[in-house]
Amino acid sequence: MNKQTVAVIGLGKIGLTLAAVYATNNYNVIGCDVNKDVVQAVNAGKSHIDNEPGLPELVKKAHDTQTLRATTNTSEAVSKSSIVVVIVPVLIDSSNDVSYTYIDSATEAIGKGLKKGTTVIYETTLPTGDTRERFGRKLEELSQLKMGSDFYLAYSPERVYSNTIIRDLKLYPKIVGGVNEDSLIYASAFYRAALQCEVLPVESTETAEFAKVAECVYRDVNIALANELAVYADACGVNLKEAANASNTQPFSHIHAAGIGVGGHCIPIYPYFFISRGLQNGIIQESRKTNDNMASYALSRIEKQQGSLKDSQVLILGLSYRENVKETEKSTTWLLIDQLESKGANVSVNDPHYDAQEFLSYGVKNNDLSPEAVKDVDVIILQANHQEYKKVNFNMFQKDALFFDGRNAFHRDDIISAGLRYDAIGGAKS
Repeated sequence: MNKQTVAVIGLGKIGLTLAAVYATNNYNVIGCDVNKDVVQAVNAGKSHIDNEPGLPELVKKAHDTQTLRATTNTSEAVSKSSIVVVIVPVLIDSSNDVSYTYIDSATEAIGKGLKKGTTVIYETTLPTGDTRERFGRKLEELSQLKMGSDFYLAYSPERVYSNTIIRDLKLYPKIVGGVNEDSLIYASAFYRAALQCEVLPVESTETAEFAKVAECVYRDVNIALANELAVYADACGVNLKEAANASNTQPFSHIHAAGIGVGGHCIPIYPYFFISRGLQNGIIQESRKTNDNMASYALSRIEKQQGSLKDSQVLILGLSYRENVKETEKSTTWLLIDQLESKGANVSVNDPHYDAQEFLSYGVKNNDLSPEAVKDVDVIILQANHQEYKKVNFNMFQKDALFFDGRNAFHRDDIISAGLRYDAIGGAKS
């Protein structure tokens, strides 16, 4: 039996992982990306993503078995494929409006190469209705083929987590919605074979689109609730972490962890896919404000203990948006830097996942955590709780410096025993 050919459009962290997994599950895969360096790396059997466990090995295996190659010519790749999977980012702009720049360009290239009988599946998180009405109509226009009969169109959202993508592709049910029954059948059959996972069919592409955004909104709202509780707990002198752990022994209580902010490609962005389409002036919009305001709240607590931050030496631990990943999208560190600099503080950042050249490209002062680099630091802010920070010798900081635990990750007594002061979101106590 001849292998089917799959074109994967977009070779970022998720796209490259999908391509490599498909290629090791009996498909010929053509990965498409506008970045020539990415294409060159894949064609050499190398992953340009170096912090996703198992991915470099999968890419090499697929390259060695000649089941994965890459190209910048998306239209040509689509013309040679019976299945097309689209995983190109949709972002928001500075006004929190949806930006389609990259995915519109990708769809244009797909439409020019689309042939009869092809199944096209969008995996990028989208506002409800876009698969059918924005991209399906555009593909019809460009290809002169009819959606649902000449070509098949489905939506199946990615639902994975950085650092565990390969595991999650098998672990989480694959939600699939089609523009019609045939589209659903073809897309579902593909995922069962290509990912060897459970498939969860839903009644339409719109349902599948809505489900993905709703997942992220749920998390954002519940984090905002925890953050609101944390602010109130501080006012009451209560340790929220301890209180929440007690509350959560009741099976219907699931209070999330409070923290200094919410970052990444998903949670701070996708709620705007609902807000921008009319779901305004409600809990979702207020949750976004609450979570974005946590950086300001953290600095207000620091100023209560430290006084004016003008000319203070402030060290932020973590450039990444969360622990143990190398991703800066919507990182709370950007908010902290802006606000600290507006207060006249001198800011440096440490992150073991980035080298000096990368810090330079971001325009951020790198602190290497050497005794010389930290000897004058007045305030340390834990923003991303990388595992490497558990090994830091806090005795090398000047005595009575303030350690602000933005992730409630350290024990108060451990920090105090190093001669530092300690504070945390939610009034953490020993």
